Amino acid sequence: MSSVDFASLGIAAPVLKAVKQLGYEQPSPVQAASIPILLAGKNLLGTAQTGTGKTAAFALPFLSKLDEKQTAPQVLVLTPTRELAIQVAEAFQSYAKHIKGFHVLPIYGGADIGGQLRGLKRGAQVVVGTPGRMLDHLRRRSLDLSQIKGLILDEADEMLRMGFIDDVETILAKTPPECQRALFSATMPPAIKRVADKYLGDAELVSIENKTTTVERIAQAHLMVKGHQKMDALTRILEVEQFDGMIIFVRTKSSTLEIAEKLEARGFSSAALNGDLTQTVRERAINRLKKGQLDIVVATDVAARGLDVELISHVINYDVPHDNESYVHRIGRTGRAGREGKAMMICVPRDEKNLDAIQKLLQKDIPLIDSPTSADAGSDQETRSDEKRPSRSRNRRSERRTAPDTKAARSEADQPETSENTASAPSAASEPRAPENASQKTREPRKAREPKRSQRERGAQNDGRNDPKVVGLGDHMPSFIALSFKER
Repeated sequence: MSSVDFASLGIAAPVLKAVKQLGYEQPSPVQAASIPILLAGKNLLGTAQTGTGKTAAFALPFLSKLDEKQTAPQVLVLTPTRELAIQVAEAFQSYAKHIKGFHVLPIYGGADIGGQLRGLKRGAQVVVGTPGRMLDHLRRRSLDLSQIKGLILDEADEMLRMGFIDDVETILAKTPPECQRALFSATMPPAIKRVADKYLGDAELVSIENKTTTVERIAQAHLMVKGHQKMDALTRILEVEQFDGMIIFVRTKSSTLEIAEKLEARGFSSAALNGDLTQTVRERAINRLKKGQLDIVVATDVAARGLDVELISHVINYDVPHDNESYVHRIGRTGRAGREGKAMMICVPRDEKNLDAIQKLLQKDIPLIDSPTSADAGSDQETRSDEKRPSRSRNRRSERRTAPDTKAARSEADQPETSENTASAPSAASEPRAPENASQKTREPRKAREPKRSQRERGAQNDGRNDPKVVGLGDHMPSFIALSFKER
């Protein structure tokens, strides 16, 4: 495979020029196997994990066969999520930058349909979108499939899991019989195999058995804790691990908001990513993550589908997925395109059955590790180099030693901060006893044991008043009211 390069695969000169400018030297296994088949006009059924270069595997050959003079849609790509549709469209645009008059249009729900209608009317050779919005345009007759020459189903197993398989079959049935078709999937469930047999016929098979190599490239581990200890275990992991970017997976949309809010209260730069958020908010969070302005994204499986961010070095499964294959997709967010990554699961006793099923799917054990302790986190922070991430580590230390904001006051995040503040009180009280010759402030140790009373007394001294305290009137009684009581 080392002797194969993109030039020898037979892709068109303008596409090859763009590929070289992007710095690609040798095709990945799925690209080397798929590109010749698609250039030959054959149908293809590909099995490969996420992060193996599938987008280029189908984009490069179809762009090489594109008719530049035809403005009607020639290539249709179906994706399970909006984020993946945007990324695939961006990839097509980058590969086709030397093709004159090329237009690609992403269409998906949650965006202004008016802009999509104008884009389709103006003309786009490649249309990338989600099944639901594709059907909307077909019903409006704004999307014409009569001249479609190629159709790609990207991450078909995920579309099946999300319940889009009926929509996918409806769209497939509306494409011309001579249309070339390609289906890519990380796994091959029976329902996907049935669709492939029905619409792809005698397709060429490409199976990249890279699951083992991906597992070896991604360091995996799991922790076993009690349910009420999960948030504390997550916090300790974040304090101990050195990460560039992280995705934390949870099961529900509400959990993304809850966990992100608690992490913010603990001093970590984080944001939620779920299907209920507007597309603008979701795109802003992803862009911030790509630029390194955001450290952590807390997401559901659907919202994070198709994310390809170089900075993601860690994936944390805060909730163990019920669907074993979702675990493969989750950990695929890190260790992409040959990079190393780390994936961890925070398990509770009831997750043991799901954990066993995941290990059976991977055909290997996921090591059990102890949950980091507060001592581990403290020693790690003392020895951690500030050169790698100076601003974040400094903010974590400082924010955990200051009073929590209103978000922290409304969540469980104020508990560890309160415990730290409480733990620091004895050391502050013992400071006057350290120097034996310190004669001033001899009563400070006693005041430290009565913090509430000393705070009130200091408040009264600062105000310059010695008004008596009355329950129901705040911390003091105004002097003119006090005098009226004394006269009685």
